[in-house]
Amino acid sequence: MTYKEEFITFMVRAGVLTFGDFVTKSGRKTPYFINTGNYKTGAQAAQLGDYYAACIQEHLPDGVDCLFGPAYKGIPLAVAAASSLYRNYGRDLPYCFNRKEAKDHGEGGSMVGYKPQDGDRVVIVEDVVTAGTAVRESLALFQALGDLKVTALIVSVDRMERGTRDCSTLDELRADHGIAVYPIVTVREILAFLHNREIDGRVYIDNAMKARMEAYLAEYGPRA
Repeated sequence: MTYKEEFITFMVRAGVLTFGDFVTKSGRKTPYFINTGNYKTGAQAAQLGDYYAACIQEHLPDGVDCLFGPAYKGIPLAVAAASSLYRNYGRDLPYCFNRKEAKDHGEGGSMVGYKPQDGDRVVIVEDVVTAGTAVRESLALFQALGDLKVTALIVSVDRMERGTRDCSTLDELRADHGIAVYPIVTVREILAFLHNREIDGRVYIDNAMKARMEAYLAEYGPRA
């Protein structure tokens, strides 16, 4: 299997990718849900880091000076990805993350870990982007820190849904901020791989579930 197919299988087995009846934060009724909060073991963290690292290595084999994980879910993702990049590809990239509230004692500041320098090319490591709020907050943070360039965003899954305009949220980020966005997998890739395929003896996307997911994408997918 490709790393993308392995990642889809991994999400299903971890109980992160589930199917049924759910409501998103935006109030949309969705037949599938991705809850990255269900990752909870050291083995899962190591594997997850490997998938992020594989995506980074595929799309960004060079031109990266720092990985940034937005608090809170992005923190373990950036650490795991940096560790895997060193372990599997020999790339020793620094990482950092932000505090929700700036520290007012000691050295102070809002950043933990590596202190980005002027000219650094930063890659944001996130889980699933819905409205893009956390990403935009991260971009504003780096603008305030100095002459830094956020060059790319890595996410686990592209749900391929509209944001505030007719295009997808990720396409909004590409257009508005000029950054590259690379998902490990898209919902279309999930559909194609899991349709009528058994994982540990169970089919998660049968014809009925495929029809529900296609209807959801037809309603909420990008129009542009």
